[in-house]
Amino acid sequence: MKIVKRDGHIVDYNPDKIRIAIGKANNEVRGKNKVSEEQIEEIIKYIEDLNKKRILVEDIQDIIEEKLMEFDKYQLAKKYITYRYTRELVRKANTTDQSIKELIEGENEYWNNENSNKNAEVVTTQRDYLAGITSTDITRRFLLPEDIVKAHDEGIIHFHDADYFAQNALHNCELINLDDMLQNGTVINGVMIEKPHRFITAATIATQIILAVTSSSYGGATVSLSHLAPFVRLSYEKYLKKYQARNLNKKDCEKFAMQDTRKEVEDGVQTFNYQVNSMTNTNGQAPFLSVCMYLGETEDYKDELAMIIEEFLKQRILGFKNEKGVYITPAFPKLLYILEEDNIHEDSKYWYLTKLAAECTAKRMVPDYISEKVMKELKKNELGDGECYPCMGCRSFLTPDRTMSLGNIAKAKNYVEGKGKYYGRFNQGVVTINLPDVALSSDGDMDKFWKIFDERLELCHKALQIRHKRLSNATSDVAPILWQHGALARLEKGESIHELLHHGYSTISLGYAGLYECVKFMTGHSHTDNGEGKEFGLAVMQKLNDATAKWKKEEDIDYSVYGTPIESTTYKFAKCLRERFGTIKGITDRNYITNSYHVPVFEEIDAFSKLKLESEFQKLSPGGAISYIETPNLQNNLESIIEVIKFIYDNIMYAELNTKSDYCQKCGYSGEILIDDNLEWYCPNCGNRDHNTLNVARRTCGYIGTNFWNKGRTQEIKERVLHLDNKVAD
Repeated sequence: MKIVKRDGHIVDYNPDKIRIAIGKANNEVRGKNKVSEEQIEEIIKYIEDLNKKRILVEDIQDIIEEKLMEFDKYQLAKKYITYRYTRELVRKANTTDQSIKELIEGENEYWNNENSNKNAEVVTTQRDYLAGITSTDITRRFLLPEDIVKAHDEGIIHFHDADYFAQNALHNCELINLDDMLQNGTVINGVMIEKPHRFITAATIATQIILAVTSSSYGGATVSLSHLAPFVRLSYEKYLKKYQARNLNKKDCEKFAMQDTRKEVEDGVQTFNYQVNSMTNTNGQAPFLSVCMYLGETEDYKDELAMIIEEFLKQRILGFKNEKGVYITPAFPKLLYILEEDNIHEDSKYWYLTKLAAECTAKRMVPDYISEKVMKELKKNELGDGECYPCMGCRSFLTPDRTMSLGNIAKAKNYVEGKGKYYGRFNQGVVTINLPDVALSSDGDMDKFWKIFDERLELCHKALQIRHKRLSNATSDVAPILWQHGALARLEKGESIHELLHHGYSTISLGYAGLYECVKFMTGHSHTDNGEGKEFGLAVMQKLNDATAKWKKEEDIDYSVYGTPIESTTYKFAKCLRERFGTIKGITDRNYITNSYHVPVFEEIDAFSKLKLESEFQKLSPGGAISYIETPNLQNNLESIIEVIKFIYDNIMYAELNTKSDYCQKCGYSGEILIDDNLEWYCPNCGNRDHNTLNVARRTCGYIGTNFWNKGRTQEIKERVLHLDNKVAD
């Protein structure tokens, strides 16, 4: 018989533990209130005669209490209940205390590898993690029901960001309404910030806004460069007036004004990049920022926007200097390049930007690519118009705007009636279902699979409702930069944010992970087989969408299906599956499970087949999805990158290319840092294994990580196969 402990771990049954527990309670009572050794053995025999393969430790304790009362040992039963409750409090306290001790001493494996963009050794990150441990403890003991905690511990579901859940005012990610804040002013820390009058000032204020916003939430944030474009023209007009005042001819005035403007754009972009990478927000890291490059967002300032985009790409190609003064690949800001008619063809006016983007991808892994064409086919607002807009953070997409009939519920000063609104909207949080666990729990029985699937979905629904209800208690006062001063809304002081959690203004995400393993176990095929496996995989995805559609209709809350990144959770899910079901070849024999709907990293498939296949699953992951291909070094083969970019434009909404750009500080090697069979990183040139002197950048789950990973994610990175060779694509 196996015992399932409270944390989900499974251990062998040991009757001595029952004898000891009852014995300790027995010592607290006298005379006839005591239980005899024979009665203790009778209790043990009763438990063993149940012939359970697996039993919860809580169920054993319940049986003991019931038996003691059957023996009329009520006082003893009371002592045992008290003992059980006291032990539970001590156990929980000890767990939290131990986690804090291990974190401070640098011995906690989970927190050391929890986020590949956080360094758990530095005090700012430790401070965030200390708060996170406390928040997680409060969340587990007071805020979540036992069935949710148990399911989370067993890896059946994952309740994301419990380390921020104790506060009732924190949400996941957002599209910052930078346009409203720059054009109409804002307030940061009680200081009024008025509309800037030149680009470099606007760029600097933007970084201050980003820091304040990301300190008031815990996920990714996105800004659009189109919101900075008008300030380039203001700078140009300022310089033009300067030269006109010197009585220069028109041609020279315009020439010199443009030279000064370009220099200011260069300086402003450099300032922006320095700021967002050197600042640390309250989450103990640089802001998790994405920057959108979408020419189609403006007609009046398109050339100015193109100038900013060009400079961002040039500076990213150069890279950022590390502490040794060597240019390396930074993690942030993540760049989102929108492919559209104005930049996708060789004869397009802004084709030069796409060529520059391809060069940047080859060297620095960014930008990522969003197809305006495909997105407008998939994302239609309540008027039936296709919309194109960036993701929030690495992959979380808002659903198309359906609030136009409600008017300006966020009271934004830049609201345009009849036009879809995206900037200022946000995500409430995520709960993820472990799809392989559903499959394994069904023992391969299809009827049982769909029944368990329904039960697990309802468990996720319950957890998401808890997330929503907790956030619904917040008022605008908890984060003025978000709710009062334009980042997300301009509500009055003390006003509830409740309306912004409904009507489709914000989303809340049903995450999923491990579609491949789920399909493989149930059908014996990969979901990439274009046959039985694919058909079943699409049915699973449709089931997720049917559930969220039902919840949305009943509650007017925008539930949406989200392909979860599961950076560290991939390892946790894999371990839990192995503990619950043992080692099953091809299913639980790795230290990770496959992200979302992705083709498994070890499966051989060419880039174009992968993107085309995954586009079908991406459609069924509207709340968050990103596809990628692994490539060799393509810096001397930009033609292949351009062919992939064109394919993305015609076939898939959101995709990226994973290249390698690492550096060894000890020997100066610039290339790919490798992983050995023990999952340790090393320089192939000098053998250096010191993480402190290795600069490694890898796409983790849609974003770039630079602080290394847990063993599960490291194994996943090691097993990635190339999807594109180093020849010019046909």
